[in-house]
Amino acid sequence: MPKSSQPLVVLIVYDGLLLFEFGCAFEVFGLTRPEMGSNWYRCLTAAAEPGPLRGTGGIEVHADGGLELLRDADTILIPGWKAPTAKAPAPLLEALRAAHTRGCRIVSICGGAFVLAQSGLLRGKRATTHWHHLAWFASTYPEIEVEQQALYVEDTGLLTSAGSAAGLDLCLHVVRQDFGAKAANSVARRLVIPAHRDGGQSQFVERPVPPSSGKGISALLDTIRTCPGDQWTIDRMAREARISVRSVHRRIRAATGLAPGAWLQRVRLDYARDLLEETKRPIKVIASDSGFGTATNFRKHFLTAFGLPPSSYRSRFRSNTSD
Repeated sequence: MPKSSQPLVVLIVYDGLLLFEFGCAFEVFGLTRPEMGSNWYRCLTAAAEPGPLRGTGGIEVHADGGLELLRDADTILIPGWKAPTAKAPAPLLEALRAAHTRGCRIVSICGGAFVLAQSGLLRGKRATTHWHHLAWFASTYPEIEVEQQALYVEDTGLLTSAGSAAGLDLCLHVVRQDFGAKAANSVARRLVIPAHRDGGQSQFVERPVPPSSGKGISALLDTIRTCPGDQWTIDRMAREARISVRSVHRRIRAATGLAPGAWLQRVRLDYARDLLEETKRPIKVIASDSGFGTATNFRKHFLTAFGLPPSSYRSRFRSNTSD
């Protein structure tokens, strides 16, 4: 949870504001959500530049204030940018550098990464942006470790997303960090979108999943999600889907962007995280129920994925639900 009881998210607005990217961010952080309680986000807009501001389509934009709002922000979000080569105002770049120095989280959606790159904050860091601009981004900023496939990337308090819709995934990731999986799932339900697409998932699938005369890969994935703690070997997956082992590898990667083993581990981690939040089961029981076997193995994988050991995660995000 950020330092304040009601964390402040400041959205950067600018002339030529990309309204879809802005709408994604405002939908998550700016709407009133009484079901989330009194400590839900506060959200303000800060003008990146003086003068009248208009969004795409000619809509007038009236900001809540200027760059002074960034001084108190827990999270700053840049919803896209005018163009890859469009220069960001020097005062905005300086304000972003100052905010990052004091520990503020900075999030960019799609072309917002261009602003972070201009600020120098991404130097030596991992980042991504829309696939259409990845080659240009990597060649223009060789000092940045550009992730070619990721939906979103986080590196030392700097979060960048791929295409515009991936910004929703990143915003839900932020909610998950601040308020836990249950809150993120609730917001996702309101938005009628998947609750979780991991940042490491491929930006796009080049080919549709081929049809199958058997049970099919989609049904297999659904089955695994309902009982991730089972022993899911490649051979068993092939039997369940009534396809060859080779086809299992090919079709799961086509559907998820991940190899079967990597996808299964992420499903198990998500399941374990829900158990930590929603039940009182001991860590060793959750380790077994989610398919990790021993508590030691579970702790190692959980810490790598989420940056917290299971016990600390439970203390931070535990709901009042009992099991």
